[in-house]
Amino acid sequence: MPGEPAATADLDGERALVVADVHAGIEAGLRYERGVELDSAADARRDRLCSLLDRTDADRLVVVGDLAHRIGDPSGAETAELRALVDAALDRAAVTLVPGNHDAGVAEALADRPVDVRDPTGWRAGPVGFAHGHTWPAPAVLGAESVVVGHEHPRVRLEDAVGGARSERAWLRGRLQSGPFADDGDVAWPASDPELVVVPAFNGRSGGTRVNVEAEAFLAPFLPDALADGEVYLLDGTRLGDYRRV
Repeated sequence: MPGEPAATADLDGERALVVADVHAGIEAGLRYERGVELDSAADARRDRLCSLLDRTDADRLVVVGDLAHRIGDPSGAETAELRALVDAALDRAAVTLVPGNHDAGVAEALADRPVDVRDPTGWRAGPVGFAHGHTWPAPAVLGAESVVVGHEHPRVRLEDAVGGARSERAWLRGRLQSGPFADDGDVAWPASDPELVVVPAFNGRSGGTRVNVEAEAFLAPFLPDALADGEVYLLDGTRLGDYRRV
């Protein structure tokens, strides 16, 4: 979706809105983790997500991990934001969560909501496989035509002619190479390497990996080795080319 950290996908007859790394409750987390005080953007995040669901007329919202921010059981303001956001989404579409490393307590926190919580190793829906990316994806996910992950919060560092620089959220796309998975005999690798799509973080306050800064290490255990020909795109769709040469 041009200008948005979100995509649509056709999944076995359903139209899905796909986002990753919502990190609901991040302001509360920053307060107790780092002593940083920020006004809550919970309402804005919820309104933006609902607007995207309305615009796409999606049948399903797929969150590719880290719906919540706190690692462990969410509480207080985090739980309140999480429940309000999920309730608003459920008013418009079904909700599937492929859990990330921040979502350990989410299933319990939302046990009274009809949220479809999948295995942390991933979920495949027709031609698309989803995994957060903090662990090795399930073989079924890797056998899809397209593999969609989050976790990395990809960003790109842009510098102007006079040395000024900024960091922007970005998409990372390319062919998923089989090399890092070669020792896993359970992986039924497709005839052609599947497409890998690394989704930018929905939450703009959650930082990320500047993929064109050599000193910054990737977070996913299979990256960057599994993405030899990756290209980076800004949210507005601008193609910047090979992420290593931007």
